[in-house]
Amino acid sequence: MNPAVVKTISLVVLILLGYSLQSKIKGKEQKAGLKTVILSIALPATIFIALLKIEFSWEMAIVPLLALGFNLTMFWLAGKMYLVQPGIEAGSANHRTMQMLIPSLAPGLSAFPFILEYFGEEPLAMAALADVGNKVFGLILLYLIAMRWYYSRHQMENQPVGAKVKGMLLSLVKEPINMVLLVALGMLAFGFSFSSLPEFFQMSAQRLSLMMTPLVLLFIGISVKLDWHQFRTIFSLLLLRSSIAFLISAILLIVLPVQSIGMALLIVIFPQSACSFWPFAHMSAVGGMEEINDRSDNPTFNLEFAMNILACSLPFSTVLILGICTASDFFATSTNLLVMVGVFGGLALVPTLLHLFRRKPEMVNH
Repeated sequence: MNPAVVKTISLVVLILLGYSLQSKIKGKEQKAGLKTVILSIALPATIFIALLKIEFSWEMAIVPLLALGFNLTMFWLAGKMYLVQPGIEAGSANHRTMQMLIPSLAPGLSAFPFILEYFGEEPLAMAALADVGNKVFGLILLYLIAMRWYYSRHQMENQPVGAKVKGMLLSLVKEPINMVLLVALGMLAFGFSFSSLPEFFQMSAQRLSLMMTPLVLLFIGISVKLDWHQFRTIFSLLLLRSSIAFLISAILLIVLPVQSIGMALLIVIFPQSACSFWPFAHMSAVGGMEEINDRSDNPTFNLEFAMNILACSLPFSTVLILGICTASDFFATSTNLLVMVGVFGGLALVPTLLHLFRRKPEMVNH
């Protein structure tokens, strides 16, 4: 069997294994303990290693900037998706949760294995560089947005802007993920890399990082709670997200002078990556603050909805990316990508159309 397919199946198996443990891990404290290990140890170690292994030059700055531009475009569009999703109300916790997750990307889990397996190390290196812009968006900008929404809805509604900024910065520094990010960026600024660290520290960080993927996938399986109505909404959102990503990729292939099929498919595959765990980390931090301040009855985000999106997004993206790699020639042209925009966009609108048809007889009866 193809190694990339084997890796995909192994990731899905971990989610299913976590799902099978739901009867064993029922208590809120047990789940909170596992989440703390992920957010405070495994994920910071992974981010620290990834940042310090980047070899960056200003000539290649366009690559992460393109990825960041994609994130920002998707964030704006995600804020409008409620217009075609009857199950999501504007300004609701589900709406804010969707807007945090839809524009985020997790290429390390869902795209990098396939890029390496099918197209080699050069496109993989470019994908890792693009992930720098994605990291800036996911780790910094989304955190600031989450905290801004929290403060605007709760205890700092009437406080001056300076106090809000100070609170956001203090919260930013206190988060283990962001502390690691600041240290890593500082080291890069002074010319240090991961290999500059003592060998024992490198080994410790690598072993902690190895825990992240299995722990995240197990946690997703343990926490996921799906009903048919929510699954239908999430699947429709993912189809719409994929359709928009195909459209942006088609535009880039038309505008940019792409020579190799590997680089063309990188432009197609990278935006189709699964939703990232980082926004969930930020939303969890906000949820913890709301519990401490007795605000959990009016949450900023719906963490259960967020976890279900993550659980559906990973298999959806990996299967889609595997299909793109398998039929690579078809997806390397902008014309065919525009066809996929119509197909995925049409499928995404099916629940909305069904909802409208159901409402129409009710309106006639009234």
